Amino acid sequence: MPALLRIGTRGSPLALAQAAELRARLAAAHPALAAPDALETIVIKTTGDAVRDRTLAAIGGKGLFTKEIEEALLSGTIDVAVHSMKDMTTVLPPGLAIGAVLEREDPRDAFFSHAAKSLTALPAGTVVGTASLRRQAQVLHARPDLRVVPLRGNVDTRLRKLDEGAVGATLLALAGLKRLGKAGAATSVLETSEMLPAVAQGAIALEIRADDARVRELVAPLDHAPSATRVTAERALLAALDGSCKTPIAALAELDEGRLRLRAMVIRPDGSEKHEAVREGAPADAERMGRDAGEELRRRAGPGFFDLAPQTAKPA
Repeated sequence: MPALLRIGTRGSPLALAQAAELRARLAAAHPALAAPDALETIVIKTTGDAVRDRTLAAIGGKGLFTKEIEEALLSGTIDVAVHSMKDMTTVLPPGLAIGAVLEREDPRDAFFSHAAKSLTALPAGTVVGTASLRRQAQVLHARPDLRVVPLRGNVDTRLRKLDEGAVGATLLALAGLKRLGKAGAATSVLETSEMLPAVAQGAIALEIRADDARVRELVAPLDHAPSATRVTAERALLAALDGSCKTPIAALAELDEGRLRLRAMVIRPDGSEKHEAVREGAPADAERMGRDAGEELRRRAGPGFFDLAPQTAKPA
């Protein structure tokens, strides 16, 4: 018998952990999907997985971890795609839609180093490895005496390079570490006042064909409305800024006692200049708040702010 639902995912350990989480949630929501072979996981290699010798900004920015999976969804090879939402473009391909957003994990970044307990305590000149322009820019803004070099790969690869001394420190998303059961390995956790997260960091999105009523109904019980509201505000900000992996943009929307608060930042890749905006309002106004904050930041930053300086540092 063919599977009742085919799940498309990348093949990294974190992506497979997210797919496993989806399988468990689907089985809990629908007894028929708990049967053996009811769910099939299909691993799809993306451009971001295939090209490892360059930064994401250098090979095209956002969509590098989703394009091939979305093509499989449109062709009918899979029924639902599971993505780290921070990897998704703000405008989806025609015919696709977000069917659900799972409850968001902790969006903060984790700090790893054998040289210091925190970013602020790192010795001057320490080499920090990261593939993220957002992290690079915030590190250099806070600590212009540090050196940042590109560092790509999965969690184990990055931590191995740290242990080998290729870099003196690195940063990883706490959400991914938690899903892999490795959060305890972090030297410390950076508060969002010190390192504002990427848009939608910690959120898992379920992408479906827009006209697929059967799959939409299956994933609907998994949607976590507060998480969806938060990422709606953040992604609206990103869309207003035309953001990608080539532009250092950070944002976090939080709900507190029925109010939504959005903090957003744009910052030059070298950390030399940043602009911040804050919006507070009703959750129903999430998209408007994000768009308004993005438009403000675009005006304040001015033309050329997001121009990407050539990457001179060699990868670790």
